[in-house]
Amino acid sequence: MKKGCPYGTHRVISPKGVLPQPADVIDNTMEIYDNEVLIDVKTLNVDSASFTEIVRRSCDGKKPADIENSPEDQEKVKQTMMNIVAKAGKHKNPWTGSGGMLLGTVKEVGPNYVGELKVGDKIATLVSLSLTPLVIEEILEMRPTIDQVDIKGQAILFQSGIYGIIPDDMPEGLALSALDVAGAPAQAAKLCQSGQKILVIGGGGKSGLLCLYEAKKRAGVTGKVVCAAGSQKSEDRARALDLADEYFHMDATDAVGMYNKAMELTDGELFDVVINCVNIENTEMASILATKDDGVVYFFSMATSFTKAALGAEGVGKDVNMIVGNGYTKGHAAITLQCLREHEGLRKLFEEMYA
Repeated sequence: MKKGCPYGTHRVISPKGVLPQPADVIDNTMEIYDNEVLIDVKTLNVDSASFTEIVRRSCDGKKPADIENSPEDQEKVKQTMMNIVAKAGKHKNPWTGSGGMLLGTVKEVGPNYVGELKVGDKIATLVSLSLTPLVIEEILEMRPTIDQVDIKGQAILFQSGIYGIIPDDMPEGLALSALDVAGAPAQAAKLCQSGQKILVIGGGGKSGLLCLYEAKKRAGVTGKVVCAAGSQKSEDRARALDLADEYFHMDATDAVGMYNKAMELTDGELFDVVINCVNIENTEMASILATKDDGVVYFFSMATSFTKAALGAEGVGKDVNMIVGNGYTKGHAAITLQCLREHEGLRKLFEEMYA
């Protein structure tokens, strides 16, 4: 059996010398190396920004919700996804660069793999599909509104790849939907402190709701947590769960409008922490302008442009600390699943929407 690099560089075809994530093409042969894990894949949970862009480009500008009952449009999306994997050996969106994660069952474990995984374990990979060797034999079902696609196929987990065992106390779909955004609430738990003013942009979505919960828990009674939703519907969703102190909805690309609303809600002080969870482009400046000098902006969204954020902050003279949306932080899976265990309403909503 061939020996593999812990980081999967042995799978890189082009360009040589890079890691699997930035690579253009990787080897998706499903014969494992000595330190790899082979997974029978059940579901792909595609990154929200990625799936939105795939649908837009495949279906003449439509949104995922628009193709829920359109087999013809879904077939176009399926073909786009199949083409991405056929070309790259992985599901790395060529327009957003992002991937998602998967749910599956361990089929084979390499003899030199170091870890506790065994054949038959049900796991969710917590590394991006944009670096995961993947074969899609067939796309069986698509759930566009929650970015999930059931497939017949296989994938490879590298030695360095992190994962979460699907817990016994919740359905697979529920755990998968939460673990897909595990980095967001876990980072919120690290960034938010007692007494702070915190804004979550995209607070009515999956990652946003979890961030609101963690932010409210960490800010305490002396802090202030505000939900900026993208629509009245998503605002009402968050409000019904009592996850924030203030709620409003606004187009997150309206930077000046967001700034004026932030000034109003903070008596001119702006926010200590702003967490961006939206899945559309051009929301960088709304986040930056809403943040006070020396405050923190956490860009969880994969639609974020580093160039727009960096040059935009410079252009308006804002001295803020900007954090890239790293989907991993220590304990992120445990923190995220615990959110659902602690908040009955949040868990019920996730079960209704995603499970």
